[in-house]
Amino acid sequence: MDKQQQNTTMASNDPDLPDPSGDPQPGDLIEIFRPAYQHWALYLGDGYIINLTPVDENQAAAMSSVKSVFSRKAVVRMQLLKEVVGSDSYRVNNKYDHNHTPLPVSEIIQRAQVLIDQEVSYDLLGSNCEHFVTLLRYGEGVSEQATRAIGAISLVTAAASAFSVLGLINTRSRNRPF
Repeated sequence: MDKQQQNTTMASNDPDLPDPSGDPQPGDLIEIFRPAYQHWALYLGDGYIINLTPVDENQAAAMSSVKSVFSRKAVVRMQLLKEVVGSDSYRVNNKYDHNHTPLPVSEIIQRAQVLIDQEVSYDLLGSNCEHFVTLLRYGEGVSEQATRAIGAISLVTAAASAFSVLGLINTRSRNRPF
């Protein structure tokens, strides 16, 4: 059984993460493992989460859509955790607690409830679902997923530039008359 399959329970066996054992508690970050990316939600209590979904899709389709990654707008929805997760796996993952202080749970929940059914801007790199839930929990939007994506884009850009320069040097050396 691979590590992702082990995460079908609410807890993670990863020793590097804060102890997430037990049921999710109000204000917890929920990491949902989609086939091509991780979706993030915030646990409200009584089985409900708050999360971002694409504006132009019905709720059922929005839960597993890759289209959500490319949207420019999103709607804040309160949904049952089990319905959003579907057949995917998930875990409680308050991974930023070691360097960000969570707001009081009552404030997290109040901030979340005010946003339900609101349309918000969405940007994969600067304002994604992980930014959204960490903004609610910590008062600051954070996303390792976006940071990794930006790093990968930078690496590809640097490699393409290097190959272009090398190609230019190689072309010039072949065109020398001597």
